[in-house]
Amino acid sequence: MKPLLPLLFALTLVSLCRIECALARQSGEAEEQHLQVGVLANWGYRQAEERWKPMMDYLSARVDGAHFTVRPGSFEELNTALGAGEIQFIVTNPGQYLFLSNQFPLSWLATMRSRKHNGTTYAIGSTIIVRADSDYRTLYDLKGKVIAASGRHALGGYQATVGLMHKLGMNPDDFFDEVKFLGFPLGPLIFQVRDKNIDAAITPFCTLEEMVEKGVIRMEDFRVINPSRPPGYDCQVSTQLYPNWSFAASEEVSSSVTKQITGALYALTPDDPAAIQAGTLGWTAPISQLKVIQLFSDLHYQEQETSKWDLFLSWLEANRKWGILAGLLFLIATFYHLWIEYKFRQKSDTLVETERQLKRKAVQLERLHSAAVVGEIGAGLAHEINQPIAAITNYSEGGIVRLKRQTQPDTEMLALLDKINQQSERAGAVVHRIRGLLKRRETVLMNVNLLSLVDESLSLLKLELERHHIDVRTQVKGEPYFVQADKVGMQQVLINLIKNSIDALSEMETDHHGQIEVRLEFSDDEAWLLVIDNGPGFAQDPDSMIASFSTTKSDGLGLGLAICSDLVKEQHGQFQIRNNEQHQGGCTAKITLPRRPAEPKP
Repeated sequence: MKPLLPLLFALTLVSLCRIECALARQSGEAEEQHLQVGVLANWGYRQAEERWKPMMDYLSARVDGAHFTVRPGSFEELNTALGAGEIQFIVTNPGQYLFLSNQFPLSWLATMRSRKHNGTTYAIGSTIIVRADSDYRTLYDLKGKVIAASGRHALGGYQATVGLMHKLGMNPDDFFDEVKFLGFPLGPLIFQVRDKNIDAAITPFCTLEEMVEKGVIRMEDFRVINPSRPPGYDCQVSTQLYPNWSFAASEEVSSSVTKQITGALYALTPDDPAAIQAGTLGWTAPISQLKVIQLFSDLHYQEQETSKWDLFLSWLEANRKWGILAGLLFLIATFYHLWIEYKFRQKSDTLVETERQLKRKAVQLERLHSAAVVGEIGAGLAHEINQPIAAITNYSEGGIVRLKRQTQPDTEMLALLDKINQQSERAGAVVHRIRGLLKRRETVLMNVNLLSLVDESLSLLKLELERHHIDVRTQVKGEPYFVQADKVGMQQVLINLIKNSIDALSEMETDHHGQIEVRLEFSDDEAWLLVIDNGPGFAQDPDSMIASFSTTKSDGLGLGLAICSDLVKEQHGQFQIRNNEQHQGGCTAKITLPRRPAEPKP
């Protein structure tokens, strides 16, 4: 049994070791951190992923419990991602690093050594490129021209050139006609110059040479403005050079991880596949950013947080098709809303107009009902009055006959009975005219002397005119002639108009001198009869007073002007009333009668 004990002890130790190693591996896998490194995608997202993925694999293999992935993006996208805590590290130019360090606590771990230019750490600057066949030789020749750059926050793509212009006494805000910021990748900047869409392009250092190496352009087709080639450098540059890209970590990363990352970066050899793919000879300790700080100080550089509008414009530039679609949908929705609002207003106006028509119809219906009632009453009155008038006519005629039989008749009594007979006959004619009007009988037209009609009407109202001290004058213009009219109807109209003027003048102050003018005007085809007074005029719209049952008199029925209008229209004439001018006062009633009514069409 003794020889077996050591063997059993050894097997037990081996089993315990295996269990411990398995538990350690499981614990390590459970605690593995997934870390994202944001990199500036100056040549596009795909190229950035291909360039930096080997570097992420290199760090994942050398940092315990950490797995690194690349997150390419533009300046604005990286700023947003860092602020949201979506990335823990960032590889970018010192200009963006200084901008971010003013907003977020960052630790600068290392500065990249360029694979070109003998491994220098100063490899960021601007190159101003124009076409070789252009007339632009200096920066001054670009005044008032259209240029393009990658972005406003790009140190090599724009800011270095602005610093150069400030040293030369130029103001970039009004020096160029337009500055277009095309974003990443950088290739379109050169292509825009080649295609003559812009006059010049501000590109990062070595962009022109890298595109020539790729075979997409020819060096002889372009020229560099304000060119220089520092000793040991492989590319032309228009501005001074600034420190290369830096590797920085946010404060949420533990110090143990940053220490391991820093050691791994420093240990990267130039022949490592990760260094070759990233285009670097390795990493060195962070170098001074004094030149960048001085540049920003010279420019009075004050960075502001990226606004939501800038982010929207960046998204719109990257997703132009979706942006156009969204704009079209917005326009369609706007036009549809305006169309719906227009139709709604149209329907509303129609409803309002319909409501108004219904109200007018209701008023007309009420007036027609009143007219029907008045018609019935008027017909009854005319029937009843007709008999006394006929009796007066018969008595007056009988009295005249008896007086004439006498040998010496009383002439005064005979004249009085004759007047009574004339007025009774006129009253009978008026009654018959009213009955004809109520029953819509056809108007009988005859030759009427308007001058005699005016004289007879004024003589009937002579006593009332004298009682109110109203002066009346008549005026005739043109050569008088007979008109085709209804004599009784026209006399009824004229008396009603003169009576209205008398009533209006009688209500005015006692010191007011009332005047009525009856004017007759004759033309070749028409005759005008005007009744003009200097009374107070109508307080309401004169046209509305022609409607039935509209009156300004306390004891009026509102039928006078309506009857006048109907009588004139039946004689193929026109009836109008209006207020006189303010300095004249009063109103004017105008009757237009044709010399001969037009024959009705068959």
